[in-house]
Amino acid sequence: MTRDRFISEVRACQGRLRRFLTSLCGDAALADDIAQEALVRAYVNSDRFIGNFKAWLFRIAYNCFIDNLRRLPVPALDIDSPEARHVAGDAESDAAFRHEELQRALAQIPEKERTAIVLHYFEDLPVKEIASIMQIPSGTVKYHLSVGRDHLRQHIRL
Repeated sequence: MTRDRFISEVRACQGRLRRFLTSLCGDAALADDIAQEALVRAYVNSDRFIGNFKAWLFRIAYNCFIDNLRRLPVPALDIDSPEARHVAGDAESDAAFRHEELQRALAQIPEKERTAIVLHYFEDLPVKEIASIMQIPSGTVKYHLSVGRDHLRQHIRL
């Protein structure tokens, strides 16, 4: 893969990659650090790339996330922060609050369930591609989606 093609491919999925990692770890700064590490790894190995670039890059990013989990614990979302408690009356603030509630709920469920849910519902990826990214069978992805939805229901007030 040429340098220009690599840059073009990264630009096409950079926002989705950052959103994916932010949803996994709940910390935008940490997500940016992991994304940078993933992009460096991808660039170094770009001469060996074959196939779907986005799935390949997300798999590298997911592996970087797992490596990061092993090194230090991912900080939990601070649900008592002033930002999390602030709820204004307008519709935009209500939507933002619901998003915060979803992020808090995601932080409470196991990492594999969270990853499957984020990739499927936030990134709109099919089960087969998620299985490739997570390096698990498709049936296991479906299981994580099902159990993860149940766990989210337990943490989200309806």
